[in-house]
Amino acid sequence: MNGFVPLEGGCSCRAVRYRLEAAPIFVHCCHCSWCQRETGSAFAVNAMVETDRITQLGASPVTIDTPSASGRGQQIVRCPRCQVAVWSHYSGAGPGIAFLRVGTLDEPARIPPDIHIYTSTRLPWVVLPEGARVVPEFYDAKTVWPADSLARFRAARARTG
Repeated sequence: MNGFVPLEGGCSCRAVRYRLEAAPIFVHCCHCSWCQRETGSAFAVNAMVETDRITQLGASPVTIDTPSASGRGQQIVRCPRCQVAVWSHYSGAGPGIAFLRVGTLDEPARIPPDIHIYTSTRLPWVVLPEGARVVPEFYDAKTVWPADSLARFRAARARTG
């Protein structure tokens, strides 16, 4: 897709390895308190990509059902050995869309955020880059995403029901 070079990544113990075969649909840097708690960090960077564009190269990950702020839950896909989260599926997006944890890529700097979300709960010492797209809560994807990203998202949802 537009000259994208596949990227590889995986968990800390390297049992779970994967290859990202397509550029992300869109990349969130989420500053919500739930992401802070789940990651033990100030934010989470998630690259949305079609699940079928992630090729598993190593051990099979396990899927854990967890609660979410929406109340609809999410499925976090983790290494069965070291328990590092490599991606997740939110009920609102469905199983056809993976929210890949950018920090698990071997070269995470190649996938910067497209938007910073839930910045109303951003920790006060986190400084956002000048010129970054920033919203206090969530946003309307139809008004923010490129047309190609919207089409890819709709197609992935249609393929998986």
